[in-house]
Amino acid sequence: MGFIKNYILLLFLILSFNAKASFILLPMDETTQQNHLKAYGITFWALEQDYKVSWLLNYRGGSFLLPDAQEIRKECQIRGVSFEILSDGQTNSILEEISSPSQNMEAVVLEKAPRVAVYTPKGKKPWDDAVTLVLTYAEIPFTAVYDEEVLSDQLLLYDWLHLHHEDFSGQYGKFFGAYRNAPWYIEQKKESEALAAKLGFTKVSEAKLAVSKKIRDFVIGGGFMFAMCSATDSFDIALSAEGVDICEPMFDGDESEPNYQSKIDYSKTFAFKDFILERRPTIYEFSDIDMTTKRKIPMDKDYFTLMEYSAKWDPIPTMLCQNHTQLVKGFMGQTTAFDADLIKSNVLIMGENRYNGEARYIHGTKGKGMFTFFGGHDPEDYQHLVGDAPTVLDLHPNSPGYRLILNNVLFPAAKKKKQKT
Repeated sequence: MGFIKNYILLLFLILSFNAKASFILLPMDETTQQNHLKAYGITFWALEQDYKVSWLLNYRGGSFLLPDAQEIRKECQIRGVSFEILSDGQTNSILEEISSPSQNMEAVVLEKAPRVAVYTPKGKKPWDDAVTLVLTYAEIPFTAVYDEEVLSDQLLLYDWLHLHHEDFSGQYGKFFGAYRNAPWYIEQKKESEALAAKLGFTKVSEAKLAVSKKIRDFVIGGGFMFAMCSATDSFDIALSAEGVDICEPMFDGDESEPNYQSKIDYSKTFAFKDFILERRPTIYEFSDIDMTTKRKIPMDKDYFTLMEYSAKWDPIPTMLCQNHTQLVKGFMGQTTAFDADLIKSNVLIMGENRYNGEARYIHGTKGKGMFTFFGGHDPEDYQHLVGDAPTVLDLHPNSPGYRLILNNVLFPAAKKKKQKT
């Protein structure tokens, strides 16, 4: 009888040992995760602590698999992130399911936390930029840089760069029509001119072109660049108008160049082609790339669809589209969305409203690097206006739109595979 008791005890100990937790799963599906946004922050933090992390593409909304450690559990509890404890056997079962050729899933190893920079003016309010807002909320560290840092080649210190809602064309955001007499506009113009002069330029447009070219070189050299709203089309416009004066007198003190439209060089752009610039200084548009004035979609029906890619063959766009829903609600901005007919054929349209012929979320390569453009200003503020109160992300911890931003922040950490399509 004693032998049997000892055998049962030994068997129990073996089974208990085998069932010992070895991994932590951060589920990213719609019903389980109570704070999707902070889950990215936990993953980033774990990478900073040199933990090995796997991104389980298309598995429960793009879940994260981390080693089981007490400090990771504690961080999840502190930040309000849902997690599940897995045994080796449970983990192996999940990984076997993911590796099956019949499943559109993949496990991508995240190697190292990327060094993150945000191109933003000094003293800018954090809620003026959705990326700065969500990075702060998710507790992902970043460094603010602006023209001086860019022109002194400090981008070499970073892996990932976000462009604030900047006007790289030197037209002060095309706010002249509505805000030319506003104190903030007058002060902003004065500060921009003073900074350009300090950097050795006679015009703001010349300084912004120099900055745009440095950012272009950062991407070509292997950097990752993400832009939203007006930073998307104005960046391409600045590159395409190199050596051409497209600014009217109220912006740079002299007349624009005659017939400047015919001198635009589309071969220099990242994403857009064949666009027509908006010459009128009182119109709040840079070109016909933007769909804002061409939209006929009521707010309650304004959604865009995320594309589905092969996780095993095209992991990069798959990573960028990870979400707990394929249908994401739209939101406005100075540049709300992109006319699909004006996007270069080698650029992926990852999110679109096909009914309106517009792309919301696009991605491409340039040299050794990559870029992503996301239309709109704030995913949880449908029509953000100057002076509006900041978005409180505690009210939107599961925002699909903000998840797309954080996908871009995290994907440079992935061990790269060659894109097949």
